[in-house]
Amino acid sequence: MTGLTADTEFEDKLPFDDAFHEECGVFGIFDREDAGALTALGLHALQHRGQEAAGIVTYDGTQFIAERHSGLVSEAFGEKGGHTKKLKGSCAVGHNRYSTTGGSMARNIQPMFADLAGGGLALAHNGNLTNARHLRTRLVREGAIFQSTSDTEAILHLVAQSKYGPVVERLIDALKQVEGAYSLVALTSKKLIGVRDPWGVRPLVLGELEGASILASETCALDIIGARFVRDIKPGEMVVITRDGIESYMPFAPQPERFCIFEYVYFARPDSTVEGRNVYDARGRIGAELANESPVDADMVVPVPDSGVPAALGFARASGIPFELGIIRNHYVGRTFIEPTDSVRHLGVRLKHNPNRALLAGRRVILVDDSIVRGTTSKKIVQMVRDAGASEVHMRIASPPTTNSCFYGVDTPNTEELLAHRMTTEEMRRFIGADSLAFVSMDGLYRAVGEPKRNNASPQFCDACFSGSYPISLTDMNGGQSGQLSLLAEVA
Repeated sequence: MTGLTADTEFEDKLPFDDAFHEECGVFGIFDREDAGALTALGLHALQHRGQEAAGIVTYDGTQFIAERHSGLVSEAFGEKGGHTKKLKGSCAVGHNRYSTTGGSMARNIQPMFADLAGGGLALAHNGNLTNARHLRTRLVREGAIFQSTSDTEAILHLVAQSKYGPVVERLIDALKQVEGAYSLVALTSKKLIGVRDPWGVRPLVLGELEGASILASETCALDIIGARFVRDIKPGEMVVITRDGIESYMPFAPQPERFCIFEYVYFARPDSTVEGRNVYDARGRIGAELANESPVDADMVVPVPDSGVPAALGFARASGIPFELGIIRNHYVGRTFIEPTDSVRHLGVRLKHNPNRALLAGRRVILVDDSIVRGTTSKKIVQMVRDAGASEVHMRIASPPTTNSCFYGVDTPNTEELLAHRMTTEEMRRFIGADSLAFVSMDGLYRAVGEPKRNNASPQFCDACFSGSYPISLTDMNGGQSGQLSLLAEVA
């Protein structure tokens, strides 16, 4: 196995970071000679789902080859990185990482690989196991030796310990012991396997490129390599791809579907289609719902770039108020752009956003953003627009108030740190300094994605971050602690 760097922490995040962070992205391709290079391209299209690290494992007919590196896909697998050339073989799986469990250490970079009794197995996982700590404690007591702190490794150990013979049956046996949300791709010497959890919280799609089968988190990863979208993998479905074709299994007890509704608000790329819905269109409809529910007399609608753009366009169309780019984003600020010393820390959000002063001066402005997390960024943006001369600043948010942490694969702050968990909307308005503040309603969000309204008895999506209604057991939650679950935390 090659390409592993020292086991050190990644660069610290910028001090003004105040947003939900994407989970992870997975990609797999079977029976294509340039599998490694195509996987790198697929991961590039999925870069928005994780920017901490990227990894690819290929099989060349005799051995598995792994390259796993911190940083962006272009840094590891572009011309300068040069690692793509080492990835020989016609089958591959890849992963973009944003750590939700286990921390951002090099040993946690996926895909993870193990030599099992029946041969090698590479595994890449998007989601979060909510009983991972309990599984780890049990496995360690039974003699397992963990090399990482990632919940993905727990699945590998469960596969290794399974008493079943074929790898497909062993993987099913392992997954029947886990709780949580997952979409995963796995590679053996003869098979590419894709699985979604029974609730279907995280996306996974099947594509085809000149006879080669592809699995990916989103359709944008198919588009970049010219592949054809075939269908979504169903909740609870396992697809097994071999040179003989594709077999589909439904090995788990059926559950009510709970696709993550925040994929439409923020996580998925706007040009992707997930669960039959175009993300860009859905975000535009959310903006229109916002305009209908919470109108305000103003001179312009200004998105907080980039995630607020589609909703702001929808708001502008529905309200008849002009859409303007009143805030310009600097796309070239990375993790290592500048050392966040005290002398520059006060610059905060201005490293990423700059006001268009000539446009904003003397105007009544509606700012549209996807969410409010801690509220610190919203506060700075409102003040920045005021400092640019805006006479009024109104904030409209394209999601309901985020009152609860996510435990299904999204990196969110502890519940106590969420502004909406501890403040009313009016208190939040005063905190961020806006003239008015409104969020799209839960029913409005559901209408925007094609449902008449939320069914309180049985919601059609996972909306736990807004409602606190968690569809999957949170076994590792001890004493009401919140935040993402760490495998290293002690189990009572």
